[in-house]
Amino acid sequence: MASKMQRAEKRLRTPLISTDELAAGISESGWRIVDCRFELGKPDAGIAAFRAGHIPGSVHADLERDLSVPVTPSSGRHPLPSHAAFAATLGRLGIGNDTRVVCYDAGSGAFAARLWWMLRWAGHDAVAVLDGGFTAWVAEGRPVATDPPPALAATFVPRPRPGMVLDTEGVMRALAEGETLVDLRGAERFAGQSEPLDAVAGHVPGAVNLPYLENIAANGRFRAPSELAALWRSRTGVGAGRAPVCMCGSGVTACQGLLALEAAGIHGGRLYAGSWSEWIRDPARPVARGMA
Repeated sequence: MASKMQRAEKRLRTPLISTDELAAGISESGWRIVDCRFELGKPDAGIAAFRAGHIPGSVHADLERDLSVPVTPSSGRHPLPSHAAFAATLGRLGIGNDTRVVCYDAGSGAFAARLWWMLRWAGHDAVAVLDGGFTAWVAEGRPVATDPPPALAATFVPRPRPGMVLDTEGVMRALAEGETLVDLRGAERFAGQSEPLDAVAGHVPGAVNLPYLENIAANGRFRAPSELAALWRSRTGVGAGRAPVCMCGSGVTACQGLLALEAAGIHGGRLYAGSWSEWIRDPARPVARGMA
């Protein structure tokens, strides 16, 4: 019979963990629960939400202070840190190479998936996103804490997987070679009808659109694996053995798309980290509008 530790490790090698599974494992040693709640345009909303109430034992990781580095003239809005800088952040959060990590946000996985992806990019597989997030946890009447996060330092040694990410030139090559580029932004932003965050509206020519919220079912949790596989196959043409490159506005919600692909059994997807906000930094790069 598998030990409690083995069962926990098995759960955290899948991309999603249920509220029941987290509740059962929350008191086990070697876990770190990370609150990734954030609101674009409201930089202090995430930490404020954390202080108002969080899953017991959680620490908070801020998208802009912990999971990104400052913007440069050629970068997108949320540049990735170096592996060394990210390892230092993980150590401060109490995450070592043997730590089993659960990430959560308000519910859609849009921000939690950023940490999930970054951990895998750094070579750490024992990580999962809480399906339904904090919203599901609270709706089920589970415990909420307001105490400060525990201060447990750790050492994380990265084992980088650089092939998981593409820069702009890499995306251009991928498109030229016939690979699929999936833009996870909302349809109106993809079409260039609305652009609340970036200076130019539209999309990368050749990209296809699948808004990230379509990965979520009516109950606020991710669609079943078979539904996700069918959705991605019908909307983008990708499937097992043919994973896409994913992008969004700044390389954040695209990670939720990569999470959905993993849940669907479609492995090997890559992230265009700079995404649309980096693409438009060079006015010579082409821009398309309308639905592809």
